[in-house]
Amino acid sequence: MPNQHSLLTAFVHAGRKKRFLQGGVNPVIQRASSLVFESLADKKQASLHRSNGALFYGRRGTLTHFALQDAMTELEGGAGCYLYPCGAAAVTHSILAFVKSGDHILMSGAAYEPSQDFCNLLLKQFQVETTYYDPMIGEGISSLIQKNTKLLFLEAPSSLTMEIPDIPTIVKAARQVNPDIVIMIDNTWSAGVLFKALEHGIDISIQAGTKYLVGHSDTMIGTAVANARCWDRLRERSYLMGQMVDADSAYVTARGIRTLGIRLKQHEENALKVAQWLASQSQVKVVYHPALASCPGHTFFKRDFIGASGLFSFELQQKLTQRQLENFMNHFSLFSMAYSWGGFESLILYYQPEEIVAIRPNIECKLTGTLIRVHIGLEDPEELIADLQAGFERLVQCDD
Repeated sequence: MPNQHSLLTAFVHAGRKKRFLQGGVNPVIQRASSLVFESLADKKQASLHRSNGALFYGRRGTLTHFALQDAMTELEGGAGCYLYPCGAAAVTHSILAFVKSGDHILMSGAAYEPSQDFCNLLLKQFQVETTYYDPMIGEGISSLIQKNTKLLFLEAPSSLTMEIPDIPTIVKAARQVNPDIVIMIDNTWSAGVLFKALEHGIDISIQAGTKYLVGHSDTMIGTAVANARCWDRLRERSYLMGQMVDADSAYVTARGIRTLGIRLKQHEENALKVAQWLASQSQVKVVYHPALASCPGHTFFKRDFIGASGLFSFELQQKLTQRQLENFMNHFSLFSMAYSWGGFESLILYYQPEEIVAIRPNIECKLTGTLIRVHIGLEDPEELIADLQAGFERLVQCDD
């Protein structure tokens, strides 16, 4: 696994072949639907090599797309990378590329809510059965594999409550029962680099590049990096399903990668400082940050990850009333209420225990207090702490 130093260099240079740069520092923005062939021989060559970087047709990609795909393939150590219009599209179409009617899949019961909704609504409609498992199941995953189980989907850390599964044990146990099972992971939290999924026996590493790859909350994109075993099928079936992104989104994402290393480092430093402060506050019951011992799977995080990012959550001692929620959430000066995360700014959302139960009905919910999810941005962490402190003071005042 590359260390942080070698990653910093890779972030700057990956995907910057002379062909993509055309004499510049950044890859060119090549917007094109039709790509012109100079001769019949050129057309034949483009057709033969359309799946490995030849300029053939806009939906197959331009130099701008190829540069980003090349960078992601290098950074995650795969055989190829497919691009999607958002992270959810990357998840759903990666799954669709490998299942058919009558198949069975295993999905983390603590996965991102839209991933579960896709299984419950669309896959069920296509007669693909889903079994949800507790992310901390470990080698127990083997007991859930059926004769028709084709796919295992992981997420690390889990959505909202941030559990880190014992991924090597789960992968090993699953492959002992079914060596051909396709294993995928939503690897967005690690930006695909803090946890090198393919080096741990996973076939496809998926992320919402909308988050850390872009880094500025202004573009939506999804990526899926596959190993040699799964790359051809993922590429061709995603193409058949019409998945693509525009050249400008690909360009912005590739540009974001250049600063990804220093941004991740600062997100990690700021988030740890805020998380450690939160852990000392009387209003906080538990801090769910993978780098803290209070987070389920902390030992697996220390073993398998080379760093942390800026997203984590914490549980309050009490379930807040509507009045308390409004007092707490409506008056932050630095934290904004918004979905998504991974940009330069700090964000905050809340979830009541019953909302968590509704999101993940297939696994036990141990929450009793309101869960607060934060993304710690690039602001001064002391000022972010002061903003949260003011929020806790508002809760005390509300109690009075």
